Amino acid sequence: MRQLLCFGDSNTWGYDPKTGQRFAWGIRWTSILQEKLRTDYVHVIEEGLCGRTTVFEDIHRAGRCGIDVLPHLLEIYDPIDSIVVMLGTNDCKAAYHTDENRIGAGLEKLVQIIQKKQPHAKILLLSPIYLGEEVWKENYDPEFDKNAVEVSHRLKEVYQIIAKKYGVHFLAASDYATFSKDDQEHMDEKNHEKLANAIYNKIRSMEQVASRVTEQFANVS
Repeated sequence: MRQLLCFGDSNTWGYDPKTGQRFAWGIRWTSILQEKLRTDYVHVIEEGLCGRTTVFEDIHRAGRCGIDVLPHLLEIYDPIDSIVVMLGTNDCKAAYHTDENRIGAGLEKLVQIIQKKQPHAKILLLSPIYLGEEVWKENYDPEFDKNAVEVSHRLKEVYQIIAKKYGVHFLAASDYATFSKDDQEHMDEKNHEKLANAIYNKIRSMEQVASRVTEQFANVS
């Protein structure tokens, strides 16, 4: 049984923007991905947590700093065949006074940890969906501000550069999914399905690339 670790925040956890509860199995994208990969003997590990960041400490909630918990997860679930990382939305919060480059620097640290502790694992970096233009308003999530919205739109380019730098795979969630109008921040049912399909197709292409590389080495030897 191969293991695929999905490491992310509330949009990986499956936060329902209408109820504030968790979407049921079969709705959140990680569970849809599991159903699609079941016949391939892949175990999808759902490691999403609301409020999780790359490297920033949440002063209101403990245990949200991704870099603190990632090394333990890589050891707990060893060996890991593939890892999907989708973080950065919470890093945009006003309290962190950050920008896309600092968030990217945090993401790089996560990639370095993965490549050191799970050197054979295939890595797929996902730049997150964009924040809605009104997410910072009182009726939504005042932890964000106008600048956070702009930063969220610039993460795609930064993440793509990081993926190329470290020789890992990349997918922009914002190319396939968007925020719900209910809270300007989280995906609804349809967008979870869209993202799951996009990730599934990307994983398939990653496997095809890996297979071709293996064949090339076999022919050379």
